[in-house]
Amino acid sequence: MPELDDAERALYHAFVEQGLTRWLARLPKQLARGLDRKRHGDLPAWEKAVMKLPSLPDERTVHLDQECVSVEMALSDAHRRRSENLLRKLMPWRKGPFSLGGIEIDTEWRSDWKWQRVAPHLSSLEGRRILDVGGGNGYHAWRMAGRGAAFVLVIDPSPRFYYQFQAVRHFVGDADGGRTHFLPVGIEDVPAKLEFFDTVFSMGVLYHRASPLEHLLQLKDALRPGGELVLETLVVEGDETTVFMPGERYAAMPNVYFLPSSRALAHWMERCGFTEIRVVDEAVTSLDEQRSTDWMTFQSLADFLDPEDRSRTIEGHPAPRRAVIVARKP
Repeated sequence: MPELDDAERALYHAFVEQGLTRWLARLPKQLARGLDRKRHGDLPAWEKAVMKLPSLPDERTVHLDQECVSVEMALSDAHRRRSENLLRKLMPWRKGPFSLGGIEIDTEWRSDWKWQRVAPHLSSLEGRRILDVGGGNGYHAWRMAGRGAAFVLVIDPSPRFYYQFQAVRHFVGDADGGRTHFLPVGIEDVPAKLEFFDTVFSMGVLYHRASPLEHLLQLKDALRPGGELVLETLVVEGDETTVFMPGERYAAMPNVYFLPSSRALAHWMERCGFTEIRVVDEAVTSLDEQRSTDWMTFQSLADFLDPEDRSRTIEGHPAPRRAVIVARKP
């Protein structure tokens, strides 16, 4: 096995500490595949950008419980410019916002708005073990740590997001107690019947799955008995029989499969064995919540909606509408 870097050593240590021995044996292959330079041509550049971030002062103030995940510290102008240039090499930044040593990262998504809609409906995260499936660069994971979680694991197969997370970790340091980690894999790489996590989040994933019920069952397998699932996904209006399957693209996305109504989704979850199912939020995504920025300069939601009718996508489908459902594994 190749020599481990600091992030990988911390991940191994956390798995040992948490008693995830069955998963621990799979980590070497999962890390090697997730960070395989042959599969990801830009990976060396992202890795280099993180490695070249300058040494930072020990004295810092970290806020993980505010809208903007922020790290306050005294940086020289030269270090701030160098850090910003390196952070920009990891663009596009999609989830945030972050403020790192005075560098304001205005991300595509105002992910804090989603967190504001979700957080009031959660069981207390204090002392809980959390899995964030498809967690992107880890913005929400830092917010979970800020609410007192004992162990937070982000899984997402994107190596870009992995290095964005490590860049933020460079600034956060050990302010979270070393409780927040990232593994570049998908839900299918989580050992079957793990039944370990107190809370599992799956936000913005279900509509990308060709087999949504399988995804729900995988999430259930990761939860301990009595654990809580927090699911956020695209939905359409309708009753418990309404399910929309778009054509080749939905809002310019090529990999969107099933968009149920929130009532149909609740029915799916009931059939998968979840209980105490609650639709806690449902709203159309606004152009203020998802947009192009200086840190995400590509097209965004405004470009994917009909310019003459913002209630429809450019393909003529209903505009993105998202629901949050909270449920429990019996």
